[in-house]
Amino acid sequence: MQLTHEENQFERKTFPITLVCDNIYFQQNIGSLFRISEAFGVENIIFLGKDIPLTPRKINKTSRSTHLHVHHTVIEQTSDLVTYLLQNNFEIIALEITSTSKPLKEVNIPENQKIALVIGSEIDGISDDLLKISNQIVHINMFGKNSSMNVVQAASIALYEFTS
Repeated sequence: MQLTHEENQFERKTFPITLVCDNIYFQQNIGSLFRISEAFGVENIIFLGKDIPLTPRKINKTSRSTHLHVHHTVIEQTSDLVTYLLQNNFEIIALEITSTSKPLKEVNIPENQKIALVIGSEIDGISDDLLKISNQIVHINMFGKNSSMNVVQAASIALYEFTS
């Protein structure tokens, strides 16, 4: 028999993970990122970019109100985000396919270290400025002809891996 939200027996936990969203603008993706972040105990979401559409109506539909429970901030300038991440000693892990990326299964999660998982825009991926400061660049092995997947599904797979 299916359990209700109140009956589930999952342990409530928060991980020292900040999800960094590099110029993600599609509201359905934003709402889904809140929902998946809440499900995986993400501590914080940072939205990088100007005029990020955080209006509740469309986001609430996909977030199922989790946007009310996950701490989030908007940083408009990449340079401000870079400063923040470096000054706060994050282990910066970019989820992107590059010539030097390694499979997600090979990610090294340092103990007692805050993690910044950087995910890229729906159109352009992760900016070079953020890739340059990343401690690790990882990709999800795929076996079809397509070389990319939706940012929410990719983030979900990575968060599952990080919190397992």
